[in-house]
Amino acid sequence: VIRLIVNNKTLKNVLNKIQSDISGVKIERNLTELSMSDLLKENLLFHELGHGVFYGEVSTENNGGFSSVRHEFAELKVNADSKVVLTLKGDGKDYQFRIKYKSTDYHFYISQFSTSGAWEEVEFLLQDMYPSFRGRKLDQANFCHDSIEELAFLIGNKKTEDFKLQIDKIVLR
Repeated sequence: VIRLIVNNKTLKNVLNKIQSDISGVKIERNLTELSMSDLLKENLLFHELGHGVFYGEVSTENNGGFSSVRHEFAELKVNADSKVVLTLKGDGKDYQFRIKYKSTDYHFYISQFSTSGAWEEVEFLLQDMYPSFRGRKLDQANFCHDSIEELAFLIGNKKTEDFKLQIDKIVLR
């Protein structure tokens, strides 16, 4: 089992890296110290209990309708039967978990999932993730590579609304 995000220290390091990659992101230790109006429309926080919180408001302005957060890392080896297990709590909305074989690729490989509003585990095989670019499924094979270099979460509901996804763990098995 390879843990990509496993504990407060590791998660904080990943979130700090994400902060440098995304304009306007704030990371805070205590969610209760902040009000939504104090923060930008899309954010990733570090919650006092040790999980990441990807939240904000999806805006349809300027051809919007989606919000995402992503993280690049050194090549991580995977195999044909690798699967991702997410431990998270959503808000009842649909999200995407995305990976890239090479961070320089233009497209992501995607798995969509729904959240229930409770803490849950969501799992899927890497080989079932399909290629997509700017919301369009590509006429290419599903993920069939031996490594990944980037991961992302995306909400793409094409309507203006608030969202909140709490991420406790991302595990590769």
